[in-house]
Amino acid sequence: MYTYPFDLKIEQKIRRKRKEYKGNTKKKKKMKTFKNHLGTTLLRIVLLNSCMFARARAEDVASADLPPIEVFGNKFFNSETGEQFFMKGIAYQPSTGESPDYISSMSGKKYIDPMANPNICLRDLPYLVKLGVNTVRVYSVDPTSNHDECMNVFAQNGIYVLFDLSEPDISISREAPGWDVTIFDRYKSVVDSVGPYANTLGFFAGNEVTTDKTNTLAASFVKASVRDIKKHVREHAALSRIIPVGYSSNDDPDVRDQLAAYFVCDTDNNNNVDFFGINMYEWCGYSSFVGSGYRERTLEFKNYPVPVFFSEFGCNKVRPRPFTEVEALFSPLMTNVWSGGLVYMYFEEANQYGVVSVDITSGDVKELPDFEHLQKEYNKAKPKGVTKDAINQDDAIHQASKCPDNSEMWVPKNNILPPTPNFDKCACLTKMAPCVVEQNLPRKKDYSKMFEYLCGKVDCSEISSSKGVYGEYSDCSLDQKLTYVVSKFYYSLNSQKKNNEECPQITSGTFSGIYFNQLNGNSISSCKPYFDQLKNKFEQSDDAAKTNKRKNKNETLVQPAFSPFPLNNGKKDEKKTSNKQLSNSADGTCQNTKCLKRMVIISLFTAVLGAILIYI
Repeated sequence: MYTYPFDLKIEQKIRRKRKEYKGNTKKKKKMKTFKNHLGTTLLRIVLLNSCMFARARAEDVASADLPPIEVFGNKFFNSETGEQFFMKGIAYQPSTGESPDYISSMSGKKYIDPMANPNICLRDLPYLVKLGVNTVRVYSVDPTSNHDECMNVFAQNGIYVLFDLSEPDISISREAPGWDVTIFDRYKSVVDSVGPYANTLGFFAGNEVTTDKTNTLAASFVKASVRDIKKHVREHAALSRIIPVGYSSNDDPDVRDQLAAYFVCDTDNNNNVDFFGINMYEWCGYSSFVGSGYRERTLEFKNYPVPVFFSEFGCNKVRPRPFTEVEALFSPLMTNVWSGGLVYMYFEEANQYGVVSVDITSGDVKELPDFEHLQKEYNKAKPKGVTKDAINQDDAIHQASKCPDNSEMWVPKNNILPPTPNFDKCACLTKMAPCVVEQNLPRKKDYSKMFEYLCGKVDCSEISSSKGVYGEYSDCSLDQKLTYVVSKFYYSLNSQKKNNEECPQITSGTFSGIYFNQLNGNSISSCKPYFDQLKNKFEQSDDAAKTNKRKNKNETLVQPAFSPFPLNNGKKDEKKTSNKQLSNSADGTCQNTKCLKRMVIISLFTAVLGAILIYI
């Protein structure tokens, strides 16, 4: 049982302050503020201990004894009791913009990891317990921080955690998707950091990455990440169990059916998700099972092979939200298909989805009207499921669904996924390439500008990913990809020169961090398998550059998949190209007015210069 020590010297401290501030009006006000703050702190301590005691006594849950949740067939089960598990959850991610928690976290990150900050998680725990929550979802994890205190105290209170693997600056982008060593390393680090905890329920490999028919290609990169993270979980020695990996989808009517099918349609189950979440906002206010669309969604997922649940729900068109959908979600109408859901969200922000507000200065928590409604609905919900023993073993075996057909609305090629990022190959690239780019350009648009320029000079297909065709170095980081194309450009410029140790300096803003690589890649034993192959590619870059030259202004440049800005497709250099067309003909005679004018001026200048020389 987690407890707080009660400091018996607190009362003495109050008396000292009272005596010190006696007769001073200004200090009296400070004393009053001090007492109020102290009283609030003590109230939190008492509330936390009472809630934890009541919860632990009711459920007899201890941190070390909290059984992990496992997937069997299309349901979640308690791994010890065999009882079906239903999520009564809430999204739990404070924002950096409006929260005092951002200052208190002191992490230097662009996000707050509430499970790495005891000041946050212990403050909020009594309210989560009061709501009747058994699962929280954390969208951004700091894998470099320790999570012991928060994870253990949540486990003591029977609360599991679903973690998203991405973070704001490292994720699979829907506009320019990629699956590379940077993202893979981030995802693995999250698994390694929070995977050992028994109350880690699972991982989301993506959240609403594909949102409509314009960005369906991104789904193939998410599925590749599922494949590789599941393999990492299986092979990770520190993990004593298989932790499920899934995806959180939006509810777009154009692609929701294709997305649901795509993530479970591979004949190799290692490539399929272990669960599927839907961010569902169809039920607003006092709707109904039929009127909301819940009935249609339930019928659609009736035979889905893995657990499915609402990874977010809670339409806020009516405030305060009555949460009448909770009763339907945990009723026999839906429990045979759905495994519960997670309300969006705990913290009140500008979008007005919270159930509590946190004072920006004091950090005090205030329950909003939504809190009372959700507490009431969650605490009266008593879903009746099945036991694991009641599931037929044959029924639990995953049967692959039919993959969606390719069309204008669905681009991913079935079962053709991006390759697993190769860390050794990409690391050797920076050891073997003649021109190396310093890591981490100051701004993302600096990358874009440099790629735009270079991909107009050399072929960038080997670092690009497009519609099922994945370049050999498309799995490397942005810095490594830039190193590759700069080195190709170097070879194309210096194909006739020997031992040139000057790399092209392509400046973007204030950055020009390209230097000549003094390493001999062939002498590095781990890189020898890649050396000859890479050397041949670079030496052929002169021919590739010639082939890649645009013959007219309408020729399209190779578009790097990772570039956030579209390339100019020849329009930027249109004026320059038209000027080149005013040159001389093959026999050296002028064929246009501009050329003739130039020749007249040169002739006059020559004549004047000759007259001056004769006069001298």
